[in-house]
Amino acid sequence: MAEPQYVSLAEVRDLLTAENAKRELLPSQKSAMTHAGAVCPLSKEQVDEMVAKLQELDFVTPAIAYKIADLRPKYSNDVRAIFSKERITLDGDMIQSVLDIVSSY
Repeated sequence: MAEPQYVSLAEVRDLLTAENAKRELLPSQKSAMTHAGAVCPLSKEQVDEMVAKLQELDFVTPAIAYKIADLRPKYSNDVRAIFSKERITLDGDMIQSVLDIVSSY
């Protein structure tokens, strides 16, 4: 089975914007494009860079890295919520390392 490919909100925004230039989008696609544009001020390159830095942390999986990049948590409880379904217990240093990376963007 193929490895899943994760896509950030910035990439969704860019893909839908490019497609909108070619043809009329469906209402659901327009809504997704508007939402992605409203909640993701970062460029695709910035998000890719953030995801790469997050994946350097040994406890962050690719799926979690993209979720963190899309949500951009500001508080430790937000980071805990993102990891709530993972089988890992985060300590204060782990949470702070995630917050430090996110805050640099």
